[in-house]
Amino acid sequence: MTETLTRNELHLELDGRSLAIEEVVELARHGGRARLAAHARPRIEDTLHLKQDLIAREIPIYGVTTGFGDSAHRQISPGKAARLQQNMIRFLGNGTGPIAAPEVVRATMLLRANCLAKGNSGVRPELVERLLLFLNEDVLPLIPERGSCGASGDLIPLSYVASALVGEADVVHRGHLTSAREVLAEMGAEPLVLEAKEGLALTNGTSFMSAFAGLAVHDAHELAFVAELCTAMASEALLGNRGHFNAFLFEAKPHPGQMESARVLRELLAGSELSVDSEEMLADGGLGGREFIQLERQVQDKYSVRCAPHVVGALRDTLEWVTRWVSIEINSSDDNPLFDPGERRVQSGGNFYGSHIAQGMDALKIALANLCDLLDRQLELVVDEKFNAGLTANLIPVVAPDDPEAGLHHGFKGMQLCASAMTAEAMKQCNPASIHSRSTEAHNQDKVSMGAIAARDARTIVELAQDIAAIHLIALCQALDLRGLDRASPKTRAAHELVRTHVSFLEGDRRMHADVRAAAELIRSGSLSRTVLAA
Repeated sequence: MTETLTRNELHLELDGRSLAIEEVVELARHGGRARLAAHARPRIEDTLHLKQDLIAREIPIYGVTTGFGDSAHRQISPGKAARLQQNMIRFLGNGTGPIAAPEVVRATMLLRANCLAKGNSGVRPELVERLLLFLNEDVLPLIPERGSCGASGDLIPLSYVASALVGEADVVHRGHLTSAREVLAEMGAEPLVLEAKEGLALTNGTSFMSAFAGLAVHDAHELAFVAELCTAMASEALLGNRGHFNAFLFEAKPHPGQMESARVLRELLAGSELSVDSEEMLADGGLGGREFIQLERQVQDKYSVRCAPHVVGALRDTLEWVTRWVSIEINSSDDNPLFDPGERRVQSGGNFYGSHIAQGMDALKIALANLCDLLDRQLELVVDEKFNAGLTANLIPVVAPDDPEAGLHHGFKGMQLCASAMTAEAMKQCNPASIHSRSTEAHNQDKVSMGAIAARDARTIVELAQDIAAIHLIALCQALDLRGLDRASPKTRAAHELVRTHVSFLEGDRRMHADVRAAAELIRSGSLSRTVLAA
């Protein structure tokens, strides 16, 4: 299905059945091109001809020769069917809030094209090709994020895609704000004139929520590994017990994600002289005839380190089924009605309903918020001199009491405050959206999914988690410098080396917001995981 020559040269052929989440993310973030697969065209044309035949016979078809929603009992003549579609995208043009990021818009257009490429929607192949023309030329509609209830799909956000195709919206073209009509003129193309069903096919689907969901799922996979890396580095910084991650323990409670998380931790800590197994901690000879001794190290670490595979493992297991749900959604006919060439009929249903995206994203939000809390609690242990096994308070550099700088610096105190604030925000944001259905559209949409809200929430928590992990990662590099980097494992040293190319050792108090951005980009781009896994 794909050919990846180099990054920025991804080529996709869409047939509505075989698009992968990773391909969506690659094209949305790094560019590429997509076209309609040749083998998809015949089915698209079959359903188009079926639609035209049913319209000519004056059979009432929802949203094609009838009104929308509670107006479905009002039938119009075939001659008015095209105008109905044009009016639809106009009355839906009332979105609010921030404009969706370019990567979300690209993913949305790709997913809408893939849905229509499946060949059940009764549209022209030219409609799919116009969508892909905009995508390939990076003509991005301005889509307000707010306004979707996720029941008749993402009606309001997707209406902005449709409006751009017909030349009635502003777009960003290669970084410049202009009108869609001007861009079309530059490309030697006329604005698209919608035919019957085509406005509904463009707007009546889950592509906007699925764009957020696909990006969030990809980033959450990355965050699972980053949390394991941070846990390994925290275990070293705190002179921890890597025996907590031994295979025996997880074979006794074999949740797949939990087992995988522990395996990754064992791999990350291999060769460490800072985090050692409990048997290596204990002195030979036991008590030596005494009734009591005080051990130099505790045999059990705090829960935020010891139980990290149980927290990250729950995220990994959640991602297993959420990834499957999102993959199915983006390769589905998610509009209504659908045309069945085999039965020669049109069938109305509810495939636009975003329940799987909504509930999947709500579950992902909770797993990610727990991850944020885990990292924040580890960070507290590392910066707090009461718990950090002899490291300095707030990881300030070691200075003599009579040094002129003594007592002036507070190191990572502000960083931990920021991480804790973001953790609280992530916890607040993970309130399930899918249970907050609102009856809308004169009680026609009387039970709605709230899928777009859930997916946008997941995006927000992903961003918070990336920043929390970035702060923790910077602090852990500082801690390992203080502890003795030469005794760390090869893989955590590789992480340290990469971070240090972007963030310098904290010699004294300084503003660190740029450092956080730089470390977060290492996480978001995948550079951190690639570097560590290659070490």
